[in-house]
Amino acid sequence: MKYLTGEEVRALELKANEIRQSIIEMLTEAGSGHTAGPLGMADVFTLLYFAVLKHDPKNPDWDERDRLILSNGHICPVLYATMAHAGYFPVEELMTLRKLGTRLQGHPHRQTLPGLETSSGPLGSGLSQAVGMALAERINNPYSAKYFYCLTGDGELDEGQIWEALLLAGKEKLNNLIMIVDRNGIQIDGYTKDVMPLEPLAEKFASFNFDVQEVDGHNMRALNDAIGKAQAVYSQPSVIIAHTVAAKGVDVFERDFRWHGNPPGKGPEDRVPKDKQAEVALQKLRTLAGMITSHDHS
Repeated sequence: MKYLTGEEVRALELKANEIRQSIIEMLTEAGSGHTAGPLGMADVFTLLYFAVLKHDPKNPDWDERDRLILSNGHICPVLYATMAHAGYFPVEELMTLRKLGTRLQGHPHRQTLPGLETSSGPLGSGLSQAVGMALAERINNPYSAKYFYCLTGDGELDEGQIWEALLLAGKEKLNNLIMIVDRNGIQIDGYTKDVMPLEPLAEKFASFNFDVQEVDGHNMRALNDAIGKAQAVYSQPSVIIAHTVAAKGVDVFERDFRWHGNPPGKGPEDRVPKDKQAEVALQKLRTLAGMITSHDHS
């Protein structure tokens, strides 16, 4: 994995900030959708699409591409926004999110938008899809250099199907599978520690024969290093537990599970009135962009 220079880190952080602004704009235009997860995972998606994945936006069906499987499909605004900024389709199309006839549905639909690997909806199913794809690739092409990146939510780990898929991946020693868990500590009904405690999570993954790393999900260098280490594991699948802040970048939304499924304009009003939520969010992100520009990333 290539080392990231200070300028490359700055560029990635600025791109993630642009993607967060697009997320706010598209959710506000749609009047529905999820805020917390997409904002929280913007750094992970930015690093993947702009520094890690083997992919070609001009040739989305390129056979040698890596595969990105989004299991918790409700955070698709971050996937769509990142793909648009990477050149898969015009950024202006983001404003069609969830509208009648759009290619940008509320959950990804692979037959409507080139560059999507799977359709999603039922939580937990994406990891099973990724395991199947990774296993098929190893059977069909034992010398393949493709990686299969599966992104899941921590609340999604409540689904039994996740653990069935982990069992098979561990048994088959799928070293071409890299699972990234958004460990933001929230889900739609509350905090994960209250709804269904997950700890000791790292030890649970290790018991399923996964190589396990824990990392700051907003630190580009740490994420990059973790993915590089995962790619170097040859005897088992890998999982990266990315500790993130729900709704990262908009401090008045952060860590509040009530922003899981609400867009700006329909979120809780105890900190920002509904009619000011989008404006305040964009203002805070633009201020943050200025701070990133002036910060020393060496």
